[in-house]
Amino acid sequence: MIKKKKIIPFEFAIENLYAANPIINPMFGAYAIYIENKIVLILRDKNDEDSGIWLATSAEHHMSLKKDFPSMRSIRIFGTGESSWQVISKDENDFETSVNLACDFILKGDIRIGRIPKPKNKTNKLKPKD
Repeated sequence: MIKKKKIIPFEFAIENLYAANPIINPMFGAYAIYIENKIVLILRDKNDEDSGIWLATSAEHHMSLKKDFPSMRSIRIFGTGESSWQVISKDENDFETSVNLACDFILKGDIRIGRIPKPKNKTNKLKPKD
């Protein structure tokens, strides 16, 4: 059986971040992009309304980011209301331009994009018996 190579969607975003040595990790059918210890983007193409580039950010930065990315909005798969994760939908006219700008911001160290993930809970690991 021949395995098909998985295609990473919106690979141009990774190419834009190449100078920062991005780390790409598969995550729930999408691809998380890390720069050093921060998750900065998720590349997701599931043919639904949340397909596109997800920006790792926080609510305190939404207003200022919205000025730079007018089509940015909260992702909807987690329910209604404001989410920390914001999406630039692949269906927007300014998609590529906005993604390129987001990558420029990331390369310049813009504090509005990127979050350090919470450490994984290690309390569930079995302890060796004495």
